[in-house]
Amino acid sequence: MPALSFQSVTKEFATGRPGAETFRALDEVTFAIEEGEFFGLLGPNGAGKTTLINILAGLSRASRGAVAVRGLDVVTSYEQTRRLLGVVPQELVFDPFFTVREALTLQSGYFGLRRNGEWIDELLDSLGLADKADANMRQLSGGMKRRVLVAQALVHRPPVIVLDEPTAGVDVELRQTLWQFVARLNRDGHTILLTTHYLEEAEALCNRIAMLKKGRVVTLATTSELLSAASSNVMRFKVDGELPAALRAKARVTGRIAQLPVHDATEVEHYLAAMRVAGIQAEDIEVRKADLEDVFLSVMGSTGETAQDRVVS
Repeated sequence: MPALSFQSVTKEFATGRPGAETFRALDEVTFAIEEGEFFGLLGPNGAGKTTLINILAGLSRASRGAVAVRGLDVVTSYEQTRRLLGVVPQELVFDPFFTVREALTLQSGYFGLRRNGEWIDELLDSLGLADKADANMRQLSGGMKRRVLVAQALVHRPPVIVLDEPTAGVDVELRQTLWQFVARLNRDGHTILLTTHYLEEAEALCNRIAMLKKGRVVTLATTSELLSAASSNVMRFKVDGELPAALRAKARVTGRIAQLPVHDATEVEHYLAAMRVAGIQAEDIEVRKADLEDVFLSVMGSTGETAQDRVVS
């Protein structure tokens, strides 16, 4: 029995305009996450990731289809499934009238846990919150508030943990602390569902990945399969000035750094020759294997595919 199951999940919203068609945020989404998996759900803004998580958490209902946690339907068995889930939302939602420890104690009470102090202390220590335990939530920085949200999601020891952009806008230290702790929970048998725009995190942490595009699953595969299926290497270099039009159409440019797909040494020389002709000097040139970001951009840039065309496994 999978830890999480999504079967033909469709979600439609009214546009608010008389006579207008509904907007379909999710379109026949189907996949399952096995017990103990570290699973990544990726997609651009508006792809439907948070909508799917809201349906899983009971904050919204699917227009059609079914979602189950350990075989229990999230609608008909809401109370049981909510106890099995720990959800870390994107938004920084907190009660400004409590200290960190009080907030975690109150959260424990929602699940009927009266003597949960030992686990709360472990959470505070593991997430770097021990010295903030008696601080009011209003006094915390954004990164510290996000740590508290993670602790609140874990306070009832859920077997399934859902992390919706947990490191958005936080510092490197928190990211490292959080991933060390979450990786430990996964080793202990917890199932993790992660959404993130930091694709290096997904590549390092996730065993399997689904990609959503306009509400549809366009890729479902193990991380290693996605990387091995990449069709080319990448030439990365720094450049001042604008690339020639022929190269610009193929390149991914961030500031002075440009990246071009390459298949062999002849193609590298072709690119360099084109830049020399244009009077452009490339610096710090390196050729590397394609990473998950390259795969993601390739998938999101493709068109005309059905929901199952890119399912590798």
